[in-house]
Amino acid sequence: MHSHNLKFSASTIAPMTGLDLLLINPGGRETVYQALGSDLTAIEPPLWCRLIAGYARDRGVSVAILDAEAEQLDPNAVAARVEIMGARLVVMVVFGHQPSASTQQMVGAGAACKAIKTRNPDQTILIVGGHVSALPEQTLREEAVDFACKGEGPVTVIQLLDCLNAGQSNWDTVEGLVWWDKGEVRVNPQAPLIRDLDADLHGNVWDLLPMDRYRAHNWHCFGDLDARMPYASIYTSLGCPFKCSFCCINAPFDTNRYRMRSPDAVVEEIMYLNGVFGIRNFKIIDEMFVLNERHVGDICDALIDLDLDLNIWAYARIDTIKADMLAKLRGAGIRWLGLGIESASRHVRDGVAKTIDGADIVNVVRAVQSADIHVVGNFIFGLPDDDLASMQQTLDLATELNCEFANFYSAMAYPGSPLHRTAIAMEWELPASWAGYAQHSYECLPLQTESLTAAEVLAFRDHAFDTYFANPRYLDMIAQRFGWETRGHIEAMARHTLRRALIEEPELAEA
Repeated sequence: MHSHNLKFSASTIAPMTGLDLLLINPGGRETVYQALGSDLTAIEPPLWCRLIAGYARDRGVSVAILDAEAEQLDPNAVAARVEIMGARLVVMVVFGHQPSASTQQMVGAGAACKAIKTRNPDQTILIVGGHVSALPEQTLREEAVDFACKGEGPVTVIQLLDCLNAGQSNWDTVEGLVWWDKGEVRVNPQAPLIRDLDADLHGNVWDLLPMDRYRAHNWHCFGDLDARMPYASIYTSLGCPFKCSFCCINAPFDTNRYRMRSPDAVVEEIMYLNGVFGIRNFKIIDEMFVLNERHVGDICDALIDLDLDLNIWAYARIDTIKADMLAKLRGAGIRWLGLGIESASRHVRDGVAKTIDGADIVNVVRAVQSADIHVVGNFIFGLPDDDLASMQQTLDLATELNCEFANFYSAMAYPGSPLHRTAIAMEWELPASWAGYAQHSYECLPLQTESLTAAEVLAFRDHAFDTYFANPRYLDMIAQRFGWETRGHIEAMARHTLRRALIEEPELAEA
């Protein structure tokens, strides 16, 4: 995919003084989202920068976070800031704000690493993240870094830093480290998963972040579009027990284990952010928040008692929502639920291990809306068993459901997902650059199916977006629920046209 084949030897790097650890959240939003990134998308506090920073700080490490996305720093500006800060170890954190975003983040991450090394070849860089963990050897070979990490990262970071501080180069003792050994790439066994999330992955380092820079998604504040800031995203669990073939969430964990924070710790964090920063707009970043009924119930009960007037959104599955939970969710301040509907076709859903009943989809969406909770419907076009008829069926379902917002995705074989392995086995074309995995990018290259080309899938996805958001029934519903200003905002949003190399210049996409 790339041809850098850059090799750096951290063993030759002279010890530095001052800051031990600098964690970087890469930028590149303009490449990933085109014009949509300037105003419509969220800017979220980087979860894994926080988690690694908290883990390091608890162990006496001096640490800083550079959020290039929030501060809108280009690669050269990142490199200049890194040089000034003079950290012994720079860690490029490539997790993104959802599982599929990690590979997209490689665009900005790769450019920033290259700029840092160009400015200061002796700066030690470790790269971590979901994409990195899925493709550890390839990442080390292709990117301008000294080390990569297979695993979630905190243990690897601290063990590597200990080696650097001691002036040692016994990299084979660092769990999860991917490194050069006499011209060959070595991948050390992963560190065990951290079990005590409250003690070790609390992420309570909000003082290291530019809290005045974060904003909610546009739809999160329908009805009050001027209230998107301040904003924060938090987590209550890590991992997912399900095995949807298009998802890569468990790549860093190498397991389907599902770990939960204590409800008390979650509520304490929300209270802190609300009290100190005045935040009421929250995202619960869990891939599956509405899952463990006791866990969710205890968090909701505590938030109901606090009565903080929150505006929270979270993810759920159709088959994890129970009708008797909805009033409690709404009472706790959960005003939006993102539902993974994916496809209207039972056959297509079964093919990606997403076994839910079609009738349940409509019933659950209506029940959620009846509880005064808005729905973000998530739909995917171009899953392996899709054809034009099944994709139209999915668009028809989306139109029937008329959710308050909808995300339309093209199926992507994200590194770390079972679908990626399938695509390689089938010799289906994969994107030639990491930007090609970004849903809204110019280079976007979806997965073909047995009956559809990638161009047909992408064209249908863009058609579905245009159809949904121009539908008078949808726009009338928005005006009724959120007001005419919000309707006008959506109409302006829908006028954004994404440029697509695959459609505009198919010969370039095939090159």
